[in-house]
Amino acid sequence: MRETPPATPCNIAAALPRLARERPDQVAMRCPGRGGGYQVAITYAQLDARSDAIAAGLARRGIVRGTRTVVMVRPTPEFFLLMFALFKAGAVPVLVDPGIDRRALKQCLDEARPEAFIGIPLALLAKALLGWAKSARVRITTGRRAWLADATLADVERDGAGAGPQLADTAPDDVAGLLFTSGSTGVPKGVVYRHRHFVAQVAMLRDAFGIEAGGIDLPTFPPFALFDPALGLTSIIPDMDPTRPAKADPRKLHAAIRRFGVTQLFGSPALMRVLAGHGEPLPAVRRVTSAGAPVPPEVVARMLALLPPDAQLWTPYGATECLPVAVIEGRELLALRERTEAGSGTCVGRPVARNTVRIIRIDDGAIADWSDALQVAPGQVGEITVAGPSATDAYFNRDAQTALAKIRERLPDGGERIVHRMGDLGWFDGDGRLWFCGRKSQRVVVDAVTTLCTEQVEPVFNAHPGVARTALVGTGAQGMQSPVLCVELNAGIGKREWPRIERELRHLGEGFVHTAKVDTFLRYPKPFPVDIRHNAKIGRETLARWAAARRNGERA
Repeated sequence: MRETPPATPCNIAAALPRLARERPDQVAMRCPGRGGGYQVAITYAQLDARSDAIAAGLARRGIVRGTRTVVMVRPTPEFFLLMFALFKAGAVPVLVDPGIDRRALKQCLDEARPEAFIGIPLALLAKALLGWAKSARVRITTGRRAWLADATLADVERDGAGAGPQLADTAPDDVAGLLFTSGSTGVPKGVVYRHRHFVAQVAMLRDAFGIEAGGIDLPTFPPFALFDPALGLTSIIPDMDPTRPAKADPRKLHAAIRRFGVTQLFGSPALMRVLAGHGEPLPAVRRVTSAGAPVPPEVVARMLALLPPDAQLWTPYGATECLPVAVIEGRELLALRERTEAGSGTCVGRPVARNTVRIIRIDDGAIADWSDALQVAPGQVGEITVAGPSATDAYFNRDAQTALAKIRERLPDGGERIVHRMGDLGWFDGDGRLWFCGRKSQRVVVDAVTTLCTEQVEPVFNAHPGVARTALVGTGAQGMQSPVLCVELNAGIGKREWPRIERELRHLGEGFVHTAKVDTFLRYPKPFPVDIRHNAKIGRETLARWAAARRNGERA
């Protein structure tokens, strides 16, 4: 009698052993070396074997299934080996953006209640001096010596060498990771990722973009590189600071793209702007994906001009809590540009297969249970919600925030699912396309009948040739706010030209009913503040405080 083979665990790392057997010599990733250039390459066989060794070594130090482990390691080979080792072990990596405010970072680490801390030497020093993650009983450094740590990662790998396969039999609902949001609209929240969420994301991204094994990817946002091994891709880790994509050197990016024959790349809108501004063609690239914030139409147009005619530029819509939600290709986005610049919002495309996306009435309070009566009429702006296999169901140790963001829906078959509230406003057009209108928390409520949305107002004014970008903010009491447009002028335009530009902006605004409500225009004297993750989301909360001070006659 033939034995039934054991079921493959639900785990993003489960593809590694198979790929190591099928394509052992294919390079899984290339990383820049300390002396410059791409001196480090790891094959699928090496990634599988070395992550097994690290997982076994971690287990000897008590980092096992369910152990919450802070990871503060730069996008080096150690980061990827370590992450796959933690996934294999069934441990729970905790990822926090290193560039956020120190107080917020400490709060995030305290909330996560980690039991282990793995980081670069500087992170271990900060942990000791600033009291980060005091609950962590195990400390491991990627440095050469175990300074302020119990062991080095090299020690851990050496101790586990030869231990064999380490893939835990993780179940779909087991917690796989805590990924903190960027905190662009408040203190970052720890999103609870279960193994089924990661596995679903891999499948949905593969199907949505037609990704096939064997491609060469340049992922400029390190967490996205974790998907590549599960998709059978080779990752070329770029030589750049991942927390400052707007400052990336396009010459280094192009050098890597040419040298390794990169066929696809992922980057934030800020990085797309860097490549578009550089102007060098990308003849071998077949797929570009940009996420994190709406990509300006002029950037999409310039990028498409640099790509081969058959290449695609995708702008998926989603969030840390749920990705991908919807996708749109750049050419369709450009075809809708006039509607965006007339105040319709930014089209983010059609929902990805297996997602249920619905629009509900705007409500700042919690909604415990789903009802179809929550939905708005077709074409009406409301809050975007999504239910699907990648929609997460909780924030870690944030019950109040979970209640505000999650709705329980009872299904006809007796089951239940979680509906995630995106915190974004939008609407569906008659062709089933979703339009993004801005963050719910950043809407400007003028009175009982007038609410202005950032992505419906700003594109009207962004069309001015002297404007780099604008930001709609509200000043005054909630529900009786005065709309203010903060303006960042293009480089090289002096403040003497502001009176003329202000008059022209007023004229633009008078062309539409909703933008005519904006009667205060303020020139911001420097580049807008942006989020630390993608360098693309405008810090409208900061600008609102600045605008309020200006209107009150205070020095800003």
